[in-house]
Amino acid sequence: MRLSILDQAPVMKGNKAVDALKKAEELAILGDQLGYHRMWMAEHHATKDFVSSAPEVVAAHLAAKTSNIRIGTGGVMMMHYSPLKLAEVFKTLSAFSPGRIDFGVGRAPGGDQRSIYALSEGRQPMLHNMYEKLDTALQLINDEIPKDSLYNQTFAAPTQVKLPQAWLLGSTGNSALQAAIRGIGYSFAQFFNGEMNNQILDAYRKNFQPSAFMEKPEINVSYMVTTAETKEEAEFEAKPQDIWRLLFMRGRIAPLLTPEEARDYPLTEMDRMTIQENRKIHLVGDAKEIANRLQKEQEQYGFDEAMIVSIPHSQEKRLDVYRLLARELL
Repeated sequence: MRLSILDQAPVMKGNKAVDALKKAEELAILGDQLGYHRMWMAEHHATKDFVSSAPEVVAAHLAAKTSNIRIGTGGVMMMHYSPLKLAEVFKTLSAFSPGRIDFGVGRAPGGDQRSIYALSEGRQPMLHNMYEKLDTALQLINDEIPKDSLYNQTFAAPTQVKLPQAWLLGSTGNSALQAAIRGIGYSFAQFFNGEMNNQILDAYRKNFQPSAFMEKPEINVSYMVTTAETKEEAEFEAKPQDIWRLLFMRGRIAPLLTPEEARDYPLTEMDRMTIQENRKIHLVGDAKEIANRLQKEQEQYGFDEAMIVSIPHSQEKRLDVYRLLARELL
């Protein structure tokens, strides 16, 4: 199984925002050493909990700090950017790191209503044309003349660079089909809602049309994972994330607790039941248990690669998650 990394640059309690970016660099370097296939940076706005607001900038830095691992975005949020700018950015990245760049895009805003309007300078965001925008960006990246009349009198520099891989993020059958007909990869966010099914992935594979970006269908699945040498230690490290999601489901955005604070947090029986139910989107256990779970799901769904996002409190514990999974699966 291929293993990859998804990072949101989380700001842990007692840390500064700049610490989170430095830790992303440390994670990329470790992933490169361990043989992880790719590392993507997410895009988040208007939050102090995650500071990956400019994933394409972080990607440039990480690509310069690594040698073999693919680097990209998971994803850059299309609604905020011109297709021309998207093409220019990722062609520039690919010029510096040919064969190692991923153009991963999503249709979500990555932020709240106020940040959406701020990013569009107060104009009404264009939400109806996401797939047309993706088409135009892909054409510009591939040195084609776009069909869109706004862009067919220009081109994206630099030209004649090695194509980045292109991926569409999603958690629905519609995004899977749209990725397939464009001949690009499909990244399923299992840690969003835990609703992966064979129907979605089979629709992608069945309808895939080879393109300049990808000759055959490729699927990766993003999992939230907390693992350690023992199940008990993994449970201890996972509790802050469990409580954060519990509060998020109730409309509360709260900073992540430390493991010690989470251990002492008062939970009702209903809270505990909800946390247990959420374990379908937060995999917790010792390394062998998690590895077996991932292998079983790969056999069941036929995806090519597991992409791991993990947010233990300490950086060393977070790096250990990736070390332990590499030991079991790479």
